[in-house]
Amino acid sequence: MGTKIITISRQFGSGGRSIGREVAERLGIPFYDKELVEQVALESGFAPSFVEENGEHSPTRSRLAYAFSHQSIPGVMNGMSIADFLWSVQCNVIMQLADKGPCVIVGRNADYILKDRKDCLDVFIHADTDFRADRIVRLYGESEKSPVARLNEKDKRRMINYQHYTGRVWGQSENYDLCLNSGELGIETCVELIVAAATK
Repeated sequence: MGTKIITISRQFGSGGRSIGREVAERLGIPFYDKELVEQVALESGFAPSFVEENGEHSPTRSRLAYAFSHQSIPGVMNGMSIADFLWSVQCNVIMQLADKGPCVIVGRNADYILKDRKDCLDVFIHADTDFRADRIVRLYGESEKSPVARLNEKDKRRMINYQHYTGRVWGQSENYDLCLNSGELGIETCVELIVAAATK
């Protein structure tokens, strides 16, 4: 295999997780998504649900949650804020997983965390709003918020988190080796293109 590590960044509802899982299966390598969350939770001491919600998202809109997540607590977590402590643990876990061997890592700013490695293929999956809105309703059901509002909220939080910790613009093409429109190409074609790029 030409590429050792594949990172998948994605817009909410674009199918990035499904694409990443299929790529890993095709290549016979580990797939890290929920497994990554569980490892970060184990090493940080936070609940998996907290890591899942905050590991690649900006803080929630709750003023109390926002204030708490940015307060340094002397003598605790080396004086770092909860958000920064979680970021530090997440970076360490992702680098450790990459050192173990070929794998696919979804989200968590892995493209930036592993930017100094020469054996990475960084992919961004996107699609138009209608495609993504339809997909999240089919996969996750309806909620009190409209599908478009759900998409915008989730992506905005990912964008803020990414920019805060990387200084880069989330989704900007020059940050990735391959940007694919899953709505136009289809999930299967995206998988095939990534596999081809990784094995060339």
